[in-house]
Amino acid sequence: MSRICQITGKRAMVGNNVSHANNKTKRRFEINLLEKKFYLPEQEKSVTLKVTAHGLRIINRIGIEEAILRATRNGFIK
Repeated sequence: MSRICQITGKRAMVGNNVSHANNKTKRRFEINLLEKKFYLPEQEKSVTLKVTAHGLRIINRIGIEEAILRATRNGFIK
């Protein structure tokens, strides 16, 4: 599975390493991705999601049920 946040949809960006001599080589800016297990009390089961640190803040703010509902609506979770 690719390195994409299942809550926010964030993915790695591409840029350049720039040396002191101004040589440019391609590089990737990876996201801060964590694999976390969340408990859904309404369904009485656990769900494992790949989320970024920003995604964790969203889950803390709006709740896991609402976050999963929004991510499913936006197509980040199938």
